[in-house]
Amino acid sequence: MRAPPDIAEFQRWLLGQIPLLNHMGLGAIGYDGQRLSIPAALAPNVNDKGTGFGGSQATLATICGWSLATLLLREQGLDCDLVIADSHLEYLSPVTADFVAHARLPDTASLDAFLERLGSKRRARLDLVIELCQGERVAMRMAGRYVALLRDSSPSGQTAGGI
Repeated sequence: MRAPPDIAEFQRWLLGQIPLLNHMGLGAIGYDGQRLSIPAALAPNVNDKGTGFGGSQATLATICGWSLATLLLREQGLDCDLVIADSHLEYLSPVTADFVAHARLPDTASLDAFLERLGSKRRARLDLVIELCQGERVAMRMAGRYVALLRDSSPSGQTAGGI
């Protein structure tokens, strides 16, 4: 396991990798090793009704889960490609003000199974639930399945930092 990440550096990297995020009015990412939060302003994410655009909500939820999984893999010293393979969105109420996406890692047994499968099969899936909140109210919930694929990072095929 590696040292905790510099979350401000991670956010700068993320904004450089996914240009769309630079236009969403994101605030500072919060991360405590188990839970990740990404705030966003309503104004750049508004629809024709003056509420939060569903596409912006889906984007924020997707990137929140992806970022949490990416940080987990980095902390484990694993060099992986990570993709979202499936998601289900549930829009519960309109977003009428700034909002925050929250994702939490699953229980230890699920994480251990994910990491063990990744080490043995070189690919594994991680199911996450992301909630988009306005204050304490959950406005949207996404169930996302993320798939990690170990990269070959040396000529011999050994992955640096692998399990």
